[in-house]
Amino acid sequence: MTSEPFGRVLTAMVTPFREDGSVNYEVAEKLAAYLAEHGSDGLVVCGTTGESPTLTWEEEYELFRVVQKAVAGKAKVIAGTGSNSTIEAIAASYKAAKLGLDGSLQVVPYYNKPPQEGLYEHFKAIAQACPDLPMMLYNVPGRTSCNLEAETVAKLAQVDNIVAIKEASGNLEQACQIRRITPSSFAIYSGDDFLTLPLLTVGGVGVVSVASHLVGEQMQQTIEAFAGGNNQLAQNIQLKLFPLFKILFATTNPIPIKAALNLLGWQVGSLRSPLCELQLDLVEKLKIILKELDLL
Repeated sequence: MTSEPFGRVLTAMVTPFREDGSVNYEVAEKLAAYLAEHGSDGLVVCGTTGESPTLTWEEEYELFRVVQKAVAGKAKVIAGTGSNSTIEAIAASYKAAKLGLDGSLQVVPYYNKPPQEGLYEHFKAIAQACPDLPMMLYNVPGRTSCNLEAETVAKLAQVDNIVAIKEASGNLEQACQIRRITPSSFAIYSGDDFLTLPLLTVGGVGVVSVASHLVGEQMQQTIEAFAGGNNQLAQNIQLKLFPLFKILFATTNPIPIKAALNLLGWQVGSLRSPLCELQLDLVEKLKIILKELDLL
């Protein structure tokens, strides 16, 4: 039986901002508490959806503290402490461990494009520096220009506290190969909402989700139905939510999800430059889909 070290549905949480561009920790606290009560087993804080490239480390550490306090043990808190600098990733992960967080999300180093041996040494060094902090690898070659190959994942899965991967390559063939050559104790999470159900069929355990800000309970129902053998129900939910998955990635994440949350009254604010607001034609399409799902 494949383990679920962080649960099944993990929300990649947005970072709310005030009008002056500062982090709105009060809204972050309220949103985290809400998500923990509405389908999220865990929250990934300061990942891609949380706009980590434009946050300072001090802002990230404060968000870790705020979210951890808000969920009060009702959901796991996974810190986005990855970096394309091994030294920085170790320092940030050490801080997350000291705060008592439940895990770290480690993105494949971006821009500098290390070879597979460099990736292996990078992740192993972080894991060994923070042996009590479970690690989830994060493969997203569309953003990093560097693919973490299945064979490298298998080597890393032998490190005690590297327990999972967020597989966002969009490549089911690669996910199948990872499942084939890693221990059953190593968890594979979909990094794409629309591939949640397909990945479950080849041994995935859950999803690191953007849509779960809005439909976390339905995401849980999809996975529960599949796990219980009700494949038709799982398919029905997946297909019902597909238009939402599609619009949320009609342009760069997290632009659409922040627009959706603002439409629903969450006041998560705008985005830090160079990201920009959702274009008006997509806002109108988003409204239609939210209404069709009785969310707006």
